[in-house]
Amino acid sequence: MDMKKRITLELRNRSAAEIAELVVDNSRSADGEVEGLTDAFTELEFLSMVNVGLSSLAKLPSLPKLHKLELSDNNLSGSLEMLSEKCPNLTYLNLSGNKIKELSNVEALQNLKSLQSLDLFNCEITTLEDYRESVFELLPQVTYLDGFDQEDNEAPDSEADDEDDDGEDGAAPTGDYDEDEDDDEEEDGSEGGEVGLSFQVNRANQDDDEDDYADEEEEDKAIAQGEKRKRGADAEGEDDEDEDDDEDD
Repeated sequence: MDMKKRITLELRNRSAAEIAELVVDNSRSADGEVEGLTDAFTELEFLSMVNVGLSSLAKLPSLPKLHKLELSDNNLSGSLEMLSEKCPNLTYLNLSGNKIKELSNVEALQNLKSLQSLDLFNCEITTLEDYRESVFELLPQVTYLDGFDQEDNEAPDSEADDEDDDGEDGAAPTGDYDEDEDDDEEEDGSEGGEVGLSFQVNRANQDDDEDDYADEEEEDKAIAQGEKRKRGADAEGEDDEDEDDDEDD
């Protein structure tokens, strides 16, 4: 997708003056120039044009509020003087992966008085002897070069710090909640186990009682039947005696 069309899509029916951040990475510049950006982007603070085939910044519009500019993996070797003219308030500039070979290529950045962080990683200039010392001397306003200061202290990552802080702030309540929930589950499980055991014992006792009751009931029935048979036998005996008496008479 060409850069101009990509920018139109990124607007999403908003006006250019409403845009504070714009990312058009991996779109294509037909002639190696900036396309689709105009002076109407007055509120733009962050612009990323990574791997879009740029070879010149001559058509970069005026972006007075731009603080962070990503231009890595392009074909830039010069025309960097346009940055101080069009984006005078830049504090961060990423030119890694471009065709910057000499110190003279970055000399034009001297006029970016607010520039604090510059990235030239993977550019041929980094192979020069005393590269870091020379760049820091040429651009005294720069604090971090390729992510490190002159004492090799790494530049702070404000976004990562914010994420870590958010994670720590959110981790404690989540952990406490899970721990309490686990405790509740253990207590419930323990109570449930005791109830289940008691139920099983009571059920077993009940089954024994029912068995005993059934045995007693069977025994009572047997006794009743025995008595009944006995009464029947006695009755038959009496009848026989009466018959004998009648015969004797």
